[in-house]
Amino acid sequence: MGDVHGCTTELEDLFDALHYRVDASGVWRPLPGRTAVFVGDLVDRGPRISDALRSVMDMVAAGVAYAVPGNHDLQLARALAGEDVPIVYGMDASLAQLAHEPGAFRARVLAFFDAIKGHYWFDDGRLVVAHTGLAERLHGVDTHESRMMAAYGVVTGEIDGTDLAKRHSWLADYRGEAVVVYGHTPVDEAAWHGATIDIDTGCVYGGRLTALQWPERTLVSVPARERYHVRGD
Repeated sequence: MGDVHGCTTELEDLFDALHYRVDASGVWRPLPGRTAVFVGDLVDRGPRISDALRSVMDMVAAGVAYAVPGNHDLQLARALAGEDVPIVYGMDASLAQLAHEPGAFRARVLAFFDAIKGHYWFDDGRLVVAHTGLAERLHGVDTHESRMMAAYGVVTGEIDGTDLAKRHSWLADYRGEAVVVYGHTPVDEAAWHGATIDIDTGCVYGGRLTALQWPERTLVSVPARERYHVRGD
């Protein structure tokens, strides 16, 4: 699943398109044999950030989903932990919506982002999912460096909104055998480039929310209901 950014209505539309169903406890569940994987950036900019967090956290807790953190997710976690971070790139929307939630929910969000892995290696190493993608030397490596590279594209936790080479520094030289699925940089259409694919199709900007089905390598997407945020802000 590509970058959600609080577009929970579209996420529910995508679940419907994939034939997911809500169980008696309110958890969205894939079809038997399927598992949802979220590429990060659940938060910021969109209209239903708390609902996106609740849905994904419940799915992960139920064992029917995995999620990796995006740079927006980790920046929000830092803010929730009390760090002095810039309130930029839509974080104001996250903080405003989370202010209406109980303290226990905010604590759960912080614990969730602290606990999930920076990237996942699936299907006996055939598939890697990371928010910005990841160089082959870091596949399967669970360190602070790999976590920062997977979420930000750099090890410093620095946000860079314009430098694509920095955002995906691994991409130009990637020759690995594993397919790498990532998001982070919105594209008009998800397209394969060798063994890599960016599935962030800019839903929050009025584009689409996209899922890649593995191992079929088929794409399923739904249109945004509206444009919630202006690109570049």
